[in-house]
Amino acid sequence: MKKIAIPLLLSFFVFATISCEDNDDNVIPKALQSKDFVWKGLNLYYLWQDNIDDLADDRFANQEQLNTYIESFANPTELFNNLLYERSTIDKYSVIYSDYSVLEGILTGNTKNNGVDFGIRRKPGSTTELYGWVRYIIPGSDATTKDIQRGDIFYAINGITLTESNYVSLLSSDTYTLNLADFDGGNITPNGQSVSLTKTNLAENPILMNTVINQGDKKVGYLVYNGFFAAYDNQLNTVFGNFKSQGITHLVLDLRYNSGGAVSSATKLASMITGQFSGQIFAKEQWNSKAQAYFLSNNPSRLENKFISGLNSLNLSKVYILTSRSSASASELIINCLKPYIDVIQIGDKTTGKNVGSITLYDSPTFGKSDVNKNHKYAMQPIVLKIVDKNGFGDYTSGIQPNIEVIENYGDLGVLGNPDERLLNVALNQISASGRMRPIENSNIDRDLTDSKALNPLRTEMYVEIK
Repeated sequence: MKKIAIPLLLSFFVFATISCEDNDDNVIPKALQSKDFVWKGLNLYYLWQDNIDDLADDRFANQEQLNTYIESFANPTELFNNLLYERSTIDKYSVIYSDYSVLEGILTGNTKNNGVDFGIRRKPGSTTELYGWVRYIIPGSDATTKDIQRGDIFYAINGITLTESNYVSLLSSDTYTLNLADFDGGNITPNGQSVSLTKTNLAENPILMNTVINQGDKKVGYLVYNGFFAAYDNQLNTVFGNFKSQGITHLVLDLRYNSGGAVSSATKLASMITGQFSGQIFAKEQWNSKAQAYFLSNNPSRLENKFISGLNSLNLSKVYILTSRSSASASELIINCLKPYIDVIQIGDKTTGKNVGSITLYDSPTFGKSDVNKNHKYAMQPIVLKIVDKNGFGDYTSGIQPNIEVIENYGDLGVLGNPDERLLNVALNQISASGRMRPIENSNIDRDLTDSKALNPLRTEMYVEIK
């Protein structure tokens, strides 16, 4: 995907939002520079800029008035949160960091992590108590050296029972002990076992597993892909080269634990699955009114993400995608934007419903990383665009409903990659049925309330890159 031409957009507007009549009006005290950056970045790019009165282009007559306004906020974070649109219901995703190196790390899959990726659910029969279950273990992490694995259940941390009011703070500690339990006929029964874990700086390779499964006369490629991180695009292309060399006839793409990432990586993945649509529009971007108008007048192709040639492509006309409530943003982009081109058979749970994307803004003349202000390290990741398919459809904020609903069940959880694992088995059975949908009996199972990635909002971002 093309990168944003920030300098072009910036030079077009030239901060016309503030009319300065003399040089004194241009003075921005050092103490206000980080807040000034927040207001100007959101005024220029924020998706809902038109809905926020304090971000209106005519809100301040000059820099002095803007200085007075931003001075009233205790810090850049308070100002940032005050300028967001309906934080609790609509914009739940825009974030700001006081140290952009932390933000950059998370966007590339580098986090402080003990390696246990988990889901959180409510305890049966309780309205306040929770329990966690291990979805997978990240290779190379502290957890790989401990006796903990997919399917293990924990009900407490450091002996403190998990509840809706304490689970975030308990799981945020760098070191803690998980108190384990058994899934006893649907009851969460403490078993006296525990595991102590320590978070370290960890780079997670999103390609957790890839294999080829022989299903009768069919060869099925199976890929567990847990994040759209551009640094691993070449490895992903190698995986598809291996699928291609082995002559797979079908693909099962497991996105159930994938909460998003780079739009560029999603576009490449879609191009690897297909290949017959190179140069055609995969997805379209819709920015705020003034940015959209500028791009339409000066660079309309900037709003289009097109299928890419030159990759290891499978030329498939159908793909099977496994999802859960944790499948979000770029995962949903793959599902929604492939549908106009090929058959997408979605198996699992309804997705999150995140159809908007962000960019990283730094305090610099172009909002890019070059010539960044040395007086502070604040950076923002605001929502700036909505993503739609080639026909303009992108209204799935309540989630994308699967063709076949299957919820992970601890009584029959299974091992990822094993043909008997419930969701993969359903996909393999559909493939064996040669396209005829087989009915699935799905029990009434509780769904996850949240998960480990959602504890850090930035890990569920879908984002585009800037120069």
